[in-house]
Amino acid sequence: MCKSVLRVSDGTVLGTFAAGQRPNGVAFDGTNIWVTNLPSSVSKLRASDGAMLGTFSVGLYPTHIAFDGRNLWVTNTSVNTVTKLRASDGAVLGTFTVGANPRGIAFDGENVWIASSGNNTVTELRGADGAILGTFTVGLTPSGVVFDGAKIWVVNFGSSDVIKLSRKGVQLGVFNVGSGPEECAFDGTSIWVANTNAGTLSKL
Repeated sequence: MCKSVLRVSDGTVLGTFAAGQRPNGVAFDGTNIWVTNLPSSVSKLRASDGAMLGTFSVGLYPTHIAFDGRNLWVTNTSVNTVTKLRASDGAVLGTFTVGANPRGIAFDGENVWIASSGNNTVTELRGADGAILGTFTVGLTPSGVVFDGAKIWVVNFGSSDVIKLSRKGVQLGVFNVGSGPEECAFDGTSIWVANTNAGTLSKL
C-alpha cells in the first residue's frame, strides 16, 4: 500500500511511496516519516525522498502514532497497549497497557495521552517511563486527542462532542460538534474536528 505527499503551498502531489499493508497513522520526527501498518508494524521513510528506512514490529492493529521529540508512541488497538519506539533506530523501548481499544494519541511536552474507545477514557502515561499517571472518564467512544499547548482535547465519536481537559485531567468543558467525530488537529489558534458521519468539519 502507499502514502502520498502533497506540496503545502498548492496541494500538488509530490510523490506516492510504498508503505506496509493498510497504512493508517502518520507522524513526522523532524527528519523522517513514520506510518502505522496493519496488522502489526510501523514503517520509517525518509521525508526528503520517501525512501524506506525500515519496518518495525509493534502490537496488533496499530492505528495512531505520536512523536515526543525523541521517541514514537503507537496505539495497538486490538491488544490494549501502547508501544514506545526509539526514533533513531526503531528499537522497542517498552510496551504499556492502557484502556480498551486505544486509538488517538498526543504528547503534551512531557507526557502522553491516549484515547481508549472501548471504555470511554483517556490515559496519561509518563513520557520518561510509560508509568500510568491517571485515567480520566470522557465521552462515548473517544477516538482522537490533541494538545493545544496548554490543554488536552478529546474527540468522542459516540457522543458527538469534544471534551477539554486540563493537564491534570480536570474536565473544563464539553462542546457539541457534528455527528460521529473521529479526528482532530490544532492550527495554533483553533481546534478542527472531522465529523465522519456528518461529512463536515467543526472549528472550535
